Order: sequence, then structure tokens, then C-alpha cells
Amino acid sequence: MNILLSVSIALLGGLLMTRAFKPLKLPSVTAYLIAGVLVGPYCLGQLGVGGLGFGSMQEVELLGLISKVALGFIAFSIGNEFRVEDLKVIGKKATVIGVFQAIVATLFVDLALFGLHLLMPEQISVAQAITLGAIATATAPAATLMVVRQYKAKGPLTDLLLPIVALDDAVGLIVFAVSFGIAKTLGTGEIDPISIIVNPLVEIVASLILGAIMGWLLTQLEKLFNSNTNRLNMTIAFVFLTVSLSQIKFDIGHVHVGFSSLLVCMMLGTVFCNICPLSHDLMEKTDKWTSPLFALFFVISGAELELSVFTSGAVVVIGLVYILFRCFGKYFGTLMSAKATGCESNICKYLGITLFPQAGVALGMCTIASAEFGEAGILIRNITLFAVLVYELFGPMLTRWALTKAGDIKPMSHEVKNRRKTKLEEAKNQK
Repeated sequence: MNILLSVSIALLGGLLMTRAFKPLKLPSVTAYLIAGVLVGPYCLGQLGVGGLGFGSMQEVELLGLISKVALGFIAFSIGNEFRVEDLKVIGKKATVIGVFQAIVATLFVDLALFGLHLLMPEQISVAQAITLGAIATATAPAATLMVVRQYKAKGPLTDLLLPIVALDDAVGLIVFAVSFGIAKTLGTGEIDPISIIVNPLVEIVASLILGAIMGWLLTQLEKLFNSNTNRLNMTIAFVFLTVSLSQIKFDIGHVHVGFSSLLVCMMLGTVFCNICPLSHDLMEKTDKWTSPLFALFFVISGAELELSVFTSGAVVVIGLVYILFRCFGKYFGTLMSAKATGCESNICKYLGITLFPQAGVALGMCTIASAEFGEAGILIRNITLFAVLVYELFGPMLTRWALTKAGDIKPMSHEVKNRRKTKLEEAKNQK
């Protein structure tokens, strides 16, 4: 009962927070995250009243299934943006920008944290600096997609943004595996080419193959139904099934075979949208069904934010350096590669800012690092948590600002405002 009560309070709190923040014109994502902090273990949870917020991180972790499913639907939605006719136009630009900005962000963070190591070697090691540099590649697709949807962003920048955010997951896996392998080598002196090169490539290829198979199966099974309601049910069931299958892990000899749920579900959406003629209508209906799920996901994400990281001065200093230089890397990496590929000036100036948000993938990377490094991994975890806290609260606002400046988010016209006003007045008169 307490879990259900906490979930209902979390969702209601998130929705009410969007109303409270409406005068400030903040994105709904930010309101959900702040609502999550308030109902989390560091605020309402401190009262110790069962069901009134989350009393501990363990209670929040019990809802991890909701987060996994929500991320699956988010990835599925982003995959639906990879239509072949669009990729023929922007595919090369998205690939070049996506790879280059990720590598530049890693280099910026590596160099900045190595400089900190020289200044205070007792606080951060070279291995920790290299690992954090790899984590800097990751971008949060969830926050970006929610801002795009809320403000109905549409234009050349948005068309490039979603494929780049999706590509970040694949690039991040490779960069993290290589950097993390180097970091472990510095500690042990042993080089493991399988974990550095083979395992991440196997994970990416296996994820794309599984997603493609599931996308083809979904399209074939959709043909058995004439009702859009049944087709919608089938689509939702397949996303659940795909998320569950992506959790499978096994070893073949020395090679570890695993799947990235984000990549699998993105590929599911990509294949589905390109071979199913009804995919556009079904996606519109799926988006409506998933709206409360996404809201709950962000509230839970807010509750998971560790406010205790602020108690360490070293974490704050290193975290601020990490945040600033990752932003510099993302921005200038995007600026240079966008100019090189002939993008228009608005894309060159504002695309990098939309890549600042960071969350789920980065947290997954820091979890791996924490498990491998032991006590040394605690710093990596705390820095990542500190950065995620800042990025998730301010990243959506910056994304909205950049999309507005680029012209992809347009202010509500007087015609639409008058139409809404007229409808409200008619509703009042009927009452």
C-alpha cells in the first residue's frame, strides 16, 4: 500500500509542480525533477510517514522497473525519428557531429581533470580522470525528447538533434569501454583487448540485431489485427517484451554478450517506422498512453538524485570542473563539426547547448566503474551524481532556450490564444 501511495503522490506532486512553475515558463521536465527531490528521501522522506514520499533510496530503487520501461518507450519514440527518407538528407551530418562532439567532450574533461590531478593528486587519480572523461560522452535522450514534445519543436535543429542523441549511446559505449580499459590497465598493468574492444562492439551489434528482429516481428503481428486499439496494445506489449529481452546477459568463452536496452528499443522503433505503413498513427496513440509513465519516470529520477554529494568540498570542486569542461567540449565539438558539415548558422550556434542534459546512460557507466574500482569508484559515482543533479535541473531549460533561439520552438500565435480563450468562455457559459 505504501508503494502505491508513494507512486500516486509522486505523480500528483509532479503534475501540480508543473502548474506552480508555469509562470516561470520552465519545462515540465524540470518541474517533475524538483517534485521528485521534494518527495524523495532528503525532503518529505525525512518525516518518516509511510507512503508520504520515499523514506529511503531503497524504496526509490523498488520502482526501478518503471524507469526501465519508461526508458524503453523513450528509446522507441526516438527510433521512430530514423526514417530512411530523412536519414538520406541528414544522416551524414548527424553521424559526423554525433561522433566528433562526443570525442571532444571526452578530451576536454580528460585534460581538465588531469590538470586537477597535478594540482591535488591526493583527491583524484589519472585513472579516475580518464573514466570520468569517458562518462562525459553520454547525453540524456529522455529530457531532450520531453522538451521537444512539450513545446512541439520542429525544424532543422530538432531533425539533427534526435539522431545525434541516439548515436551518443553507441559512441559512449565504445569510448567508455576503451577509456575504462586504459584506466584499469593503469591500476593493474594488464591489458585486456577483449573488454576494451570486443565486448562493446559485440554489445552494439547484438543490440541492433535484436532490435531489428523485434521490429520485424512487431510489423508482421500488427497485420493480424484490424482494430487500432489492438494494434496499440500489441505495440505496447512489444516494447515491454523488448525491454525484458534486453536484460539478458551471457558469456561465450571470454566474450561477454549483453544488450543496451536503449539501442535495442531505438532499433525496434526504427525498423517499425520504416516498414509498417500504420506506424505514424500508432505512434501518436502510443505517445498519449506513455505521457503519465514519462512524468512518473522523471519524478522518480528526481527522487534518486543524491543531495548528500554537496557535503564534500572536493566533490563540488571536481564536479564543477567536470560540468563546465563537458559543456565546453559538447558545445565547441558540435560547433566545429556542424560548420565542417555545412550546417546553417542557427544549428552551429545552438545545437551544442541542447546536448548538455545527462542522466541514465552516465549513471549506468558510473555504476560499472564503482563496482570495478571499489573505494576509488566512490569518487567517480559522486561526481557523476553531482553532475546529473545539475544537468537534469538546468539542462532542459537550456535545451528549451536553444530550440527557441534556433526557431524550432515558436511562440503561441494570437489566433491559437484567441481560440483557446473562446473555448474556455464557451465551456463556462454552458455550465
